[in-house]
Amino acid sequence: MGRGDKKTAKGKRFKGSYGKSRPAISPEVKKKLAAKKEVAAN
Repeated sequence: MGRGDKKTAKGKRFKGSYGKSRPAISPEVKKKLAAKKEVAAN
């Protein structure tokens, strides 16, 4: 279990992949983050 293990979040970060243990940011969450940044900028 470590960097080379794609079943762990650490291994997925190392490989640059997404899955169950490291989900990708969903489009809904991206919209919320963009809205927060926009409010903070103003």
